[in-house]
Amino acid sequence: MKAFILAAGFGTRLRPLTDHIPKPLIPILNIPSLFYTFFLLKQAGITEIICNIHHYAIAIRHFIEASDLPGLTITFSEEPLILGTGGGLKKCENLLGSDEFLLVNSDIITDIDFRALINHHHQSGRPGTLTLYETPEAATIGYIGVENGLVKDFRNSRNTGLYSAYIYTGTAVLNPKIFGFLKEEFSGIVDTGFTGLIDNGGLSYYLHKGLWMDIGSMRSYWQANLDTTSVISGMSDQMNLAIGRRPHSISPDAFISSTAEVYGSVIGKGCHIGADCTITNSVLLPGVIVKPGTAIINAVVDPYSTTVMTPMNQNRNSTW
Repeated sequence: MKAFILAAGFGTRLRPLTDHIPKPLIPILNIPSLFYTFFLLKQAGITEIICNIHHYAIAIRHFIEASDLPGLTITFSEEPLILGTGGGLKKCENLLGSDEFLLVNSDIITDIDFRALINHHHQSGRPGTLTLYETPEAATIGYIGVENGLVKDFRNSRNTGLYSAYIYTGTAVLNPKIFGFLKEEFSGIVDTGFTGLIDNGGLSYYLHKGLWMDIGSMRSYWQANLDTTSVISGMSDQMNLAIGRRPHSISPDAFISSTAEVYGSVIGKGCHIGADCTITNSVLLPGVIVKPGTAIINAVVDPYSTTVMTPMNQNRNSTW
């Protein structure tokens, strides 16, 4: 089975971070977020990966091609004009071939068991299976209408009146039958492919009960780095064996003054933290320089601007 990773988005909600770094390469515990998906795929025995790219396409391609990812074959589908989740998948119909495939969004951190998902899909006998996740925030994020073990609606867009506490995780197993419902131009997969499968064979679902986080917003990105450290750290040994990368909070290539204090934070490669600084519950992306005596609390900091981004999406000017 092959995998298709959606990685062409602009990452608008993560600006200004994504003005300089493509969202799939923004680090979670000093590992590019896309690499967590690579790890899960390899762990499940899926080694042929197709990745669509658009925003900072060359940077993504060069970074991955320069990375040592043993046992993985990664093919890129570059979109000169962005095609959306539906059009981007349709463009790769020939690359994916006539077999079932796994679809994964690049902007999630999760521990979904892809093998269990695939087995569940085969048992369902349906042309598609979505991975769902239960959350009290479903109404805000976008709830899924389910009935008799099948997905029937998305935020009541089909007027079914069905409501649940489940959301779509951005992960699915799909039969190539879906290509018959996709459009070649810019389009979304939900109201083309998924809707087509609902009406032609049915769309089953697999309920994931472990770790799942969307890193598409500043707050969720901050939380993914700080709130899930113990879960991600538990993957460390397996991840190192699979792709040669270990999640870690403090880069060994960062300089931290002996008089600086760092609490519950992630410090990236090449960061320089001066004397008498205090860094608390914050994420410093690679290359950030913090002037002596600076205090940073509950923030995300990049090296390209003089802005501290709080997890509440409020900005304030820095003083370093």
